[in-house]
Amino acid sequence: MIRIHNSKGLQQQIEIGSHQLLGDVSPELGGDGAGPDPHDLFDAALGTCKAMTLLIYARQRGLPLAGIDVNVERDDSEERAGNYRLIVELSLKGPLDDTQRQQLLRIADKCPIHKLMTSSDIQVETRLAGTPA
Repeated sequence: MIRIHNSKGLQQQIEIGSHQLLGDVSPELGGDGAGPDPHDLFDAALGTCKAMTLLIYARQRGLPLAGIDVNVERDDSEERAGNYRLIVELSLKGPLDDTQRQQLLRIADKCPIHKLMTSSDIQVETRLAGTPA
């Protein structure tokens, strides 16, 4: 379970198991900029998942992937119209040949978060605490 508590202003203390993060928004939006905003966390989930998926895949198959850097660029200019675009750039490290690099590129789109974002019918139910499910 993830627990989120308002800490100060718009800042949110995010507890995920034993990990703690701070979420906030920029001063332009009324926050202090003390942490990533919700869009940043959403986008980061995708990049993190792709990196982990590739590292696990490469390890299992003995591919010489020595590391990976991921850049996620957001185009939210049409978000209000229902269009949210993420461009993910992968920098693969290690002595990989072209075939291995293309193989890893295909696998990157199979990460669970990518599939969740692009192939799932996500349903969110919001209710007040103490309200029966």
